[in-house]
Amino acid sequence: MPSADDVLDQPLRVQLETFLDQHRTALGACLDGLSEQQARARLVPSATTLLGLVKHATFVERVWFDEAVTARSRAELGIEAGPGESFELREEDTIAGVREAHRQACEASRRAVADLELDEVLHGNRRGALPLRWVYLHVLRELAQHCGHADILHEQVLHEQVLREQVLREQVHG
Repeated sequence: MPSADDVLDQPLRVQLETFLDQHRTALGACLDGLSEQQARARLVPSATTLLGLVKHATFVERVWFDEAVTARSRAELGIEAGPGESFELREEDTIAGVREAHRQACEASRRAVADLELDEVLHGNRRGALPLRWVYLHVLRELAQHCGHADILHEQVLHEQVLREQVLREQVHG
């Protein structure tokens, strides 16, 4: 994957896609090395968990690069009605399954807009007509925000693990 520096002199579209892909990858990486329990850990009052963030990012991809492009309803797409619901984890949600759904959604997003120009107007979003350029920027902003959330939650999960290990060592060594 190219870095931001690699695309410094490239057209805007290449830059936007590179930044999006970097953030997609970074968000997915928040699950690396975690147990299912750690990925589901609720460390803040909201329903935000590391697994839930990646699941929500899948919803974001489907809303902005499927609903907005095709004008099909969320019900037709088989996705949650609202963003809050997209964080909710079901028993069958696993790291592997959520990651795969996210990967597929990202691939579908790339395909959906591959032949569109940045100034092309999309008519499927609830806000009304929006240029593809705005959609790229909006998704990038949202992914960046959630990458920040994921960094903090990941740090908390690892800190909890260190604390548990410390307690175990103290119990063993008296």
